[in-house]
Amino acid sequence: MDVAPWVWIVTVAVILAMLAVDYIGHVRTPHTPTLKESALWSAAYVAVAVIFGVIVLIVWGGTYGGEYFAGYITEKSLSVDNLFVFVLIMTSFRVPREYQQRVLLIGITIALVLRTVFIIAGAAIIANFAWVFYVFGAFLIWTAIAQARSGTGHDEEWNENGVLRLTRRVFPTTDSYVGDKMVTKIDGKRYITPMLIVMVAIGSADLLFAVDSIPAIFGLTQETYLVFAANAFSLLGLRQLYFLVDGLLDRLVFLNYGLAAILGFIGIKLVIHALHTNELPFINGGNHVEAIPEISTSLSLSFIVVVLAITTVASLAKDRRDRRVTAGATTSSEGDA
Repeated sequence: MDVAPWVWIVTVAVILAMLAVDYIGHVRTPHTPTLKESALWSAAYVAVAVIFGVIVLIVWGGTYGGEYFAGYITEKSLSVDNLFVFVLIMTSFRVPREYQQRVLLIGITIALVLRTVFIIAGAAIIANFAWVFYVFGAFLIWTAIAQARSGTGHDEEWNENGVLRLTRRVFPTTDSYVGDKMVTKIDGKRYITPMLIVMVAIGSADLLFAVDSIPAIFGLTQETYLVFAANAFSLLGLRQLYFLVDGLLDRLVFLNYGLAAILGFIGIKLVIHALHTNELPFINGGNHVEAIPEISTSLSLSFIVVVLAITTVASLAKDRRDRRVTAGATTSSEGDA
């Protein structure tokens, strides 16, 4: 895929412009977004991502367009799982509702910068060491098994990671929020506030999710430009998605199984690709293994869409069934009383 430097510049400029709109137009004045506002802006961000994909289709062809859409949909679905942790972090830090937009946006910006570093490093490793596909594939299969074993539940507790503990240890911190300030002065001494701490928590937590998502998208495309764009567009709409699906997350009870299936599928795809580019001397004498056909982009995209559709429909159906059972039990109890 031949991507001219000016194309990179324009793409980065568009992403920065989208961030600027969020910082200037949405979070400068603290408020709790309405469902309508969240829905409209979520739709707008998805529309931008889709338009970008159509441009890729027209300029670079169907193969790369399919790779981008497969990567974007995968990153978007994995980001929904991130939201469970974001909810736990917000609850743990008791972040006032009107400040949650700002916390999310800055945390997402931190994650975008750190993920870009991950992507550049990953691309360099893949370009020089083809065997890394074995590592990525095995890791994703292991992650898929762990995800499936976690069942329909999600962690009820969130524990501070090492980055956050180090931040608390190094810098003096206030006990309570000081409006939406990240740093404040008390008796001439500078303190950081819980607002900055929770932003670090969101950013570092999302970075941990990148350990899964970056290998996953490299399993769908090895084009650094597409990996970067898919990650950026999926992250940029995460703030609006948080407020749009807040309260609905618990209804996606089979999400873990769907994500496990997707990660496992991509892991297998990576291992097959590794066999086709094999250079390890203890596997087939260092020769390529081409007996197993590679998984096409169209099949990958179809599998991801079908799994997400089944997961969503099954989750909502179970939620409706559980609600009817609960309502029936309540009515029966009231009748007996």
